[in-house]
Amino acid sequence: MQDDGVTVLHPRMRVPLSFIIDDSTCLVNLNRFAIPQFAQAFKGERYHHDWRSMPHEIPDDFVRDFGNWCGEQGIRGKYSIVPYPACVGRVDRLLPGWTKKQLNDSLKLVRTLMMPNWDIHPEMVTHTIVVDTRTGHPYPNPGLEQMENWRWADGKSVDQLADYMQYALRILKNVGLPCEGITTPGGFGNRVLPELAQATLQSVKDVFSAEIPHYFRHVISSGEESVEPRVEYVSGLGGDNPQCVVSIIACTGDWTGGWDCSTRGDVDRFITEDMTSGRMVEVIEREEPAIMLCHWTGIYFNGEQVGFRVFQEAVRRMHARFKNIQWMKLSEISRYWAARTLTSLRKQPRKVLLDAPFACPAFTLQVESDQVAQPVLHAGQRKFTPREVKSRSLLMPGLWMREKNKMVICFDLQKGQSEVQW
Repeated sequence: MQDDGVTVLHPRMRVPLSFIIDDSTCLVNLNRFAIPQFAQAFKGERYHHDWRSMPHEIPDDFVRDFGNWCGEQGIRGKYSIVPYPACVGRVDRLLPGWTKKQLNDSLKLVRTLMMPNWDIHPEMVTHTIVVDTRTGHPYPNPGLEQMENWRWADGKSVDQLADYMQYALRILKNVGLPCEGITTPGGFGNRVLPELAQATLQSVKDVFSAEIPHYFRHVISSGEESVEPRVEYVSGLGGDNPQCVVSIIACTGDWTGGWDCSTRGDVDRFITEDMTSGRMVEVIEREEPAIMLCHWTGIYFNGEQVGFRVFQEAVRRMHARFKNIQWMKLSEISRYWAARTLTSLRKQPRKVLLDAPFACPAFTLQVESDQVAQPVLHAGQRKFTPREVKSRSLLMPGLWMREKNKMVICFDLQKGQSEVQW
């Protein structure tokens, strides 16, 4: 229940941004090894790429350059680690073609450089041929029905999908890469969307005990349909074990370099040179989370780094055009949307009572009142008096501001009951 006159705003009154990176993993250039497997599944009718000319590796030096630049810009998002990339080898065991030290160094780089600013997701197990979870072996001579990207998930139950997701998640757990979410490769799960969401909730909780699992499956790259996250399969709000799963929606296509490096990107589709139009401008201006999509293979672009340059220019333009944006990881956006959607807000005279199933940093609340005055936050035995600021740009947790007959307060929401008085 959320009463009239009380509104949850974006964190710090800023529009969330994020960057989704698909098809990434340690060392392996997924395209070189995936494309011939795709071609076999289509019996030679598709995927006539010259995959032999593609480098077999996306080197850690590039990961380091990319991660450092993004860190300097404050960029946050999601970075896939395909656990058994194109059946080349498992990242918790061996990647044939690379030494054990090279693999360990690559995993360490992900843990130390990427994880602070990026959620790690498995993108199922191989991103190509389905693995038999009983044996660990890929299915022999696969058609579309044995490929993760196409028809294998059709008709699968929640438990069957969760078993497969758990297999992927456990590989990443073995190498110290915790996950709060999952990315689906290609068309995985398209025909079993309810089961996909529930299997994500089940598997991520089982393997990592994540409080708010999330998944990336959907892209809406044009039009007026909302791209806000969807909080799904809510249960237990009145008890000790509230649950939900969050569906993250990308608002762009991959306009960097494409998954197969077949196009050289188009930064203007994200944001034009004069910074007045483009999909990111459109979504930011309507104040919905603006989540960009790319593929790691296109960011590297067989060593030319075409996608990276497109992304860098898009970021430069967005940072020049907008001051009311905030980069967030997908897990941070998911937590905020779960708290935003599910926290009970009851307005009383000079008081708002909150009952939150989940804690949430930088929770930002707007309250309409004829008498705007200094707010005081009460949570359990804790009492806190936030400090007033005069500008939206200064708003941070522990601060508040006046806007005519409205009070805006930003604070770290605690799980359970709390109240704001003024």
